[in-house]
Amino acid sequence: MIGLDKNTGKTECLKYVLAQLKLSGHRVAVTSVGLDGESSDQVTNTPKPEINLFENIIFATSEKHFRQKKVTAEILDVSERKTALGRLITARAMSEGKCIISGPSDTAWLKNFISSMDHHEVDITLVDGAISRRSLASPAITDCMLLATGAAVSANLQQLVKRTKFTVDLIQLPRFSDPLSSEIHDKDTGIWAVDVNGSIQVLEKEGPIRFNKATEDIFRRGAAIFFSGMITDRALDELTRLVNDQKVRIIARDFTRIFVSPEKLLKFESKGGKIFVLNRSELIAVCVNPYSPQGYHLNSEAMIDALSEVLTVPVFDVKKLSA
Repeated sequence: MIGLDKNTGKTECLKYVLAQLKLSGHRVAVTSVGLDGESSDQVTNTPKPEINLFENIIFATSEKHFRQKKVTAEILDVSERKTALGRLITARAMSEGKCIISGPSDTAWLKNFISSMDHHEVDITLVDGAISRRSLASPAITDCMLLATGAAVSANLQQLVKRTKFTVDLIQLPRFSDPLSSEIHDKDTGIWAVDVNGSIQVLEKEGPIRFNKATEDIFRRGAAIFFSGMITDRALDELTRLVNDQKVRIIARDFTRIFVSPEKLLKFESKGGKIFVLNRSELIAVCVNPYSPQGYHLNSEAMIDALSEVLTVPVFDVKKLSA
């Protein structure tokens, strides 16, 4: 679960999903890549809903917040690695109660945590994302995701819809499915050319790409370019220049690595360019929060209708569903 911005109702969404799973028979685990469950937002100083855990749910949180929990729990594991708030404690709730959830801080750690839940016969792991850490612990390693949006994004409904749709479009970019060397997944730095046979060659070991005649000839051989880091407007401008004469395909690791404006992306795609991702998670729904911490609010039904017109996934106001 990720939020398009702070105070978009991501925690309410988590609470709703937890409530639905409580009597489902599923073995559930929950953690967060940021900090969630505190009684007030540390940035805006506005009230935040607390996380209520049910009996037998497995949860992972920091030492600091484990000590502050208001739930009886059995410790299952104590990590060797530390977060800024201490080691990670994995535990099973023995009663109902509240707890602040603050878990793995990067993608590799989060992925290992999800895999480790197999040992506890967990069949659904919920990961509460944080917008400030979106690119550190990528939501694309999960099977599916929920996106929270709301009045905190914009007081203008049209702007809210525009920003939400752009993010959804990035989440739904197609996975790169051409023959692909497994080596590319391990490239943490640099910019690489991937040809139709799946072989790769480095274009830039680090830093922004510098286009020259040799680089441009890459496309004539049917290659795509893989960016191990960020894709920016500057890179997209250079690639858009080549689209007229050549088939230009670029690959991002996942949607969180794409930092381009809607206008630049539209121009690139309208000229025939295509962006793919290596890792892709299925977006299953968008949740809306009509209230902003600044005091204004939008009409919930109007938000749902406007977003439903431009999105291909269901849109819900979970607060209304919970009422």
